[in-house]
Amino acid sequence: MPKVRMFVPVVAFTLGVASLAGAQVLDAPDPAQMEDAPDLGYRPVPHGLQIPDGLEMGAPSSVVWTSRNQLVVFNRGPNPLMAFEADGTFVRAWGQGGDYIRPHGMRLDPDGNIWTTDVNGHTVRKMTLDGEVLLTIGTHGQAGDATDGLLNEPTDLTINATGEVFVLVGHGRGEPRLVKFDRAGKLMKSWGGPGTGPGKFDTPHSIVVDQAGLLYVADRQNRRVQIFDDEGTYIKEWAFKGLPCGLHLHDDQQMYLASGFAGEILRLDENGKALGRTGQPGKGLGEFGEAHYMTMAPNGDIWVADTVRPALHRFVKK
Repeated sequence: MPKVRMFVPVVAFTLGVASLAGAQVLDAPDPAQMEDAPDLGYRPVPHGLQIPDGLEMGAPSSVVWTSRNQLVVFNRGPNPLMAFEADGTFVRAWGQGGDYIRPHGMRLDPDGNIWTTDVNGHTVRKMTLDGEVLLTIGTHGQAGDATDGLLNEPTDLTINATGEVFVLVGHGRGEPRLVKFDRAGKLMKSWGGPGTGPGKFDTPHSIVVDQAGLLYVADRQNRRVQIFDDEGTYIKEWAFKGLPCGLHLHDDQQMYLASGFAGEILRLDENGKALGRTGQPGKGLGEFGEAHYMTMAPNGDIWVADTVRPALHRFVKK
């Protein structure tokens, strides 16, 4: 069996991170957690981003590729949001000054705006590509129930074609639920709760919506992706060996999954079966502590945020 290193509780509590029951950070591949699939046809390369001297990037939490053909890295350092041109040139940083406590998920809406989740700050923010905040859901630093206008550990979100916002909450201490808002941030409904049955969650960690309006939720500790309609009706689920961390729907058609501690990037078919895989746990180039969230550049490069190693990974076609 491969060697593993466990999360150190003292560090976790210092950072305000919820304990991950049973989670192990692998130092080498573990066949019991890895999918049986052919090689995806990618190889790792250095990320090539030109970070100015004196400007720190913390542990990358999430990444998106914007309509400006720029990569935005959401990270747990003093400059939470950092933008780069396609050639790696630094553009700008924002979100400093205590705006975020623990950056987590980041998405783009159909209009190209950036949305972020702050899991310990208990807020969701919508902003322009220039960083102007247009909407905040929740109250910074205050955990609570959505019926009171609050959030409890929001992890990820998605926005459908009509502008409805679907937010996952409950990263370990908060009750795990999927909360639906209208485009103005008004609560519409929520569903979920702790458990292993259909429609229940154990650390709902990532969510995407497809062209048909179906919602795909990475139910991490339950090792599955659950699929719902936009009113919360359970449809089906896909089972995985590892812990599904980050879903990515490329060009509204092709589904990818970052399988956290298994250290895999998986390309999935319409039934959730892995068509291809790349990556593994470890400390070398392209090897993961935790494959957290991912995105794809217009040229097909895969970018992966790794919160544990920590590192920003880039994979290019062979």
